[in-house]
Amino acid sequence: MNRDRFVYRAPWWLPGGNPQTLWAALVSRRHFGPAPRWRRIRWSTPDGDFIDVDQAVHTSAPEAPLLILFHGLEGSSASQYAVAFADFAAAHGVAYAVPHFRGCSGEINKAPRAYHSGDFEEVDWILRRFAEEHPGRPLIAVGVSLGGNALMRWAGEMGLDAVPRVRAIASVCSPLDLAAGGEAIGRGFNRLVYTRMFMRSMVPKALSKLEQHPGLFDRKKLLAARDLYEFDNLFTAPLHGFRDTADYWARASAKPVLHRIRVPALALNARNDPFVPAASLPSSQDAGHHVMLWQPEQGGHVGFPVAQGTFGMPGHVRAMPEAVGNWLLAHL
Repeated sequence: MNRDRFVYRAPWWLPGGNPQTLWAALVSRRHFGPAPRWRRIRWSTPDGDFIDVDQAVHTSAPEAPLLILFHGLEGSSASQYAVAFADFAAAHGVAYAVPHFRGCSGEINKAPRAYHSGDFEEVDWILRRFAEEHPGRPLIAVGVSLGGNALMRWAGEMGLDAVPRVRAIASVCSPLDLAAGGEAIGRGFNRLVYTRMFMRSMVPKALSKLEQHPGLFDRKKLLAARDLYEFDNLFTAPLHGFRDTADYWARASAKPVLHRIRVPALALNARNDPFVPAASLPSSQDAGHHVMLWQPEQGGHVGFPVAQGTFGMPGHVRAMPEAVGNWLLAHL
């Protein structure tokens, strides 16, 4: 295992995982070139629902690779990492698309379901659809946080069948051990800040889903939920075929299937990520021969802010997409 292939050192004035996470998300510059422009396409799903795909509008050759980004929990094409990867793609002449998990594009989906961390069947359908619509482009994919776990889970479940589909994949700051990540985000500062942030978005969506499908879950119990464990127990797990949160977190985690991956894969995790305890990160024995592990000591959760200018403020977040994107391109 090589932890230091992505050499990252945080600015001295951003000590610790939480400052590196929050500064990157709220303050740091996301793109060097123009802000990305998007063309939205709606795909109908086999179960009568839909997903929205945002395709970046920039110049790329017809045979250039297509980079597909699977976003994190409650993310979208507007998330700072999605914008930063769009800037990387434009700078390198790579086509780029962000498929939104159900309910994350700004419009609630129709089916009595949403999305979850182990949604590898959805990932498989999305990648197949991209391959059909872009037969001349090699596909590479990156998943961030939740999306990375789902992507790695897909590769592990598919084994050799993933090889004709994608040239390489990467996960960024993904909780590959969902139980460890779920416990971490439910404690202390994480519970006060990040859990509240996610719940402010997820609960209203769940209530909209209940209006669509009365009786889907207990409204009073959902309104009483105070953390992701309780939310997943009442909503995410039962809607997606899991017994409860413990069953969901165990069965959806990618870490147990990393050794079954047969395409070039990169797992990048900062060891000071507030959401992902360092002790839960995969070792080389967990990963197998096809998975490269990058585990720098700093970076936070999808942070990795870089100082810029005389005083280094506000800096930018383009270093991580550059490193991960170049790793993916090297495997074409």
